Amino acid sequence: MSRVHILNTNQSSNKACEVDMLNKEKCAAYYGKWKQLIHHFKKDDLVFLYSNKKGIIARGIATGIVETANHEGHEKEEFFMKLKEFQRLKIYLAASEIRDISGMNIMFGQTLFTFKHDETGRKVWEYITKYNV
Repeated sequence: MSRVHILNTNQSSNKACEVDMLNKEKCAAYYGKWKQLIHHFKKDDLVFLYSNKKGIIARGIATGIVETANHEGHEKEEFFMKLKEFQRLKIYLAASEIRDISGMNIMFGQTLFTFKHDETGRKVWEYITKYNV
C-alpha cells in the first residue's frame, strides 16, 4: 500500500528550488541529511508539494527512482524523484484546510511530513481531486 507525504519546497530558502520542482514535475531535497529524505518515497507513494505561506501547490505519484543532480555548483547535492500524473493546483490548499480535512495538527515548517495513517493523507488527495479541477 502506498504512503502519503508532504514535502516542503524550500522556497523560503531558495525560490529557484520550488520553480525547478514545478517545471520538471519532481520532488527534490538538497544537501546533507535533507537530500536523503527523497529515499523515503517508494513507487506509487502519493506526494504533495507544500509551499510556505501558500499551502499545497502541486501533487504527483512517486516513480520510486531516486536521481541526483548538481546544485548551485556542488556535485550531487540534489536528490530528486520524478512524479507521475503531476498536477499543479489551480487553487492552493492552505495549511488550515489541510488540518481540517485530515483532522491533524500538522507542523508545516518541517521538510517532510509522512501521514502515519495512509487513509488520512488520502482524504486530502481525494479532496483535491473533487474540488480542484
